[in-house]
Amino acid sequence: MEHTGVHVHKNSNIAKLEGQKGGPITVHTKQGESVEVDCVVWAIGRRSNTDDIGLENVPDIKLNKRGDVIVDEYQATPYKSIFALGDVAGKALLTPVAIAAGRRLSNRIFGPEKFKSDKLDYDNIPTVVFAHPTIGTVGLTEKEARAKYGDAVKIYKSSFKALYFSMLPEEHKEPSMFKLIVQGPEEKVVGIHILGMGCDEIMQGFGVAVKMGARKQDLDDTVAIHPT
Repeated sequence: MEHTGVHVHKNSNIAKLEGQKGGPITVHTKQGESVEVDCVVWAIGRRSNTDDIGLENVPDIKLNKRGDVIVDEYQATPYKSIFALGDVAGKALLTPVAIAAGRRLSNRIFGPEKFKSDKLDYDNIPTVVFAHPTIGTVGLTEKEARAKYGDAVKIYKSSFKALYFSMLPEEHKEPSMFKLIVQGPEEKVVGIHILGMGCDEIMQGFGVAVKMGARKQDLDDTVAIHPT
C-alpha cells in the first residue's frame, strides 16, 4: 500500500479532530502528531441495533454492553420462543456464519430427529480481510496457541514474491507470507495465517484441512499445484 502512495501512520491512536464544516480537518494523535486532511473515515466498530424493539419487556432476555443478545450454544435465549443468530448474537460477525447458524437452527426446530442436537461449531472459522494484499486466517493466533498449549507450540514461516509479479520491478511486487502454527509431537495444525495475493481463495481449502484436524505432515505430503 505504501508503494502505491498511501501514507500509513503506524502505531497511531487518534486523540481528537478539529475543524469547521466544509473546511479541512486536523487529526491529532495521542503520539503528538497533527495531520491536516480533507476527509476522515473513522472505523470505530459496530453496536447491535437492538434498542426500542421491545426486548426490555421480555423476561430474562439479556443484552451485553454492545447491545448483543446473549444466547447459549444453540442460539437460544432463556425465553423459550426467542432465538438470536448472526451479528446480533455478537460472535464471529460474518455473513456465512449467520447463514450456517440459521440453517442449523431451522434443522433443529423443523428437521428430522438426526438434527435435534444440531448447532454451529464456532471454532476454526476461516476469514479474510479483503485488502491489498489480502489477508486470510483460520484457527488460533500464535499468542492464543501459546496461551493454550504452552511450549508444545511450534511455528513455521515462509515469505516469497508470487510469480504473478515476476515481470514487475522489485519495489512493486506484493509480498506473500505464510505462517503455520502447530502443536504437540504430531504437529497438529491449530492455525494458518496468510498474507498475499490469492489467499482469499486459498484459505477456504486450508479451512477444511484445519477443521479436519490436519497435521503438518499431511500438508508436506500433498503435492503442490504449479503451471507446467
